[in-house]
Amino acid sequence: MGRWRDGRGRLTVRTDAGEVPALSVPLEISASYRARTKGLLGRDAVDGAMLLSPASGVHTFGMRIPIDVAYLDRRLTVIAVRTMPPGRLGLPRPRARHVLEAAAGAMAGWGVRTGVRVEVDVEAEP
Repeated sequence: MGRWRDGRGRLTVRTDAGEVPALSVPLEISASYRARTKGLLGRDAVDGAMLLSPASGVHTFGMRIPIDVAYLDRRLTVIAVRTMPPGRLGLPRPRARHVLEAAAGAMAGWGVRTGVRVEVDVEAEP
């Protein structure tokens, strides 16, 4: 998997036993310290999801909207999913290596829950 760079990509969520086709959503990748620090601060909406990597915890101080937060291990398996209102500090997860953020309620609709493995496809730079 290696280390990602700041940029865009697609997040693919595989569904149970392949009964339903996989879901793919736009993904913003924040891998640099500066991009991870800024995250979703100051935004009124999220188009798809944001991946913070490496990261094991997040906060919502300075955010305008509630968000869903999914903690991922090194294999991109979801460890936990939480909805956080603005102004909160999320406890770091010891096994988490990456964090996904999206608008509150989005992850349930995508099927992102504990035990699900996601895939990240990075878009080629122009």
